[in-house]
Amino acid sequence: MKKLIRLTVNDREYDVAVLPNQTLVDVIRYELGLTGAKKGCEMGDCGSCTVLMDGKPVNSCLVLAMQAAGRKIQTIEGIETENGLHPVQEAFVQKGAIQCGFCSSGMILTAKSLLDKNPNPTEQDIRKSLSGNLCRCTGYQHIIEAVKSVTP
Repeated sequence: MKKLIRLTVNDREYDVAVLPNQTLVDVIRYELGLTGAKKGCEMGDCGSCTVLMDGKPVNSCLVLAMQAAGRKIQTIEGIETENGLHPVQEAFVQKGAIQCGFCSSGMILTAKSLLDKNPNPTEQDIRKSLSGNLCRCTGYQHIIEAVKSVTP
């Protein structure tokens, strides 16, 4: 039986009827139409479904939608600034850190979360932060360089 919950996604409130076993990624993609979070492994290993929940990266394939009620959710669609792309997005473009794009939203949101907490991370900090996000295209070095290039 579905239950009505209120989700706050990208600073907008949504009333959504969800099943008890429905994941946050499914609600975001199929109920709200925000397709930036990708469904990859659906086991929490790849990070392609990463969203920010209360500012922290989470695998939305492992979070039940009901668990997200009352929390602040941010997707890749919600980080654009009034001037256009978020600085992390811009850095990924400039440094060639986006190839197929499947992992990009998770990588970018994870990097944003890191930089929000630590505006001057070491390369080790960046690597540790991004360790839950897999990329099959870039070889990671361009991603590391992109995150390092974002200045406060």
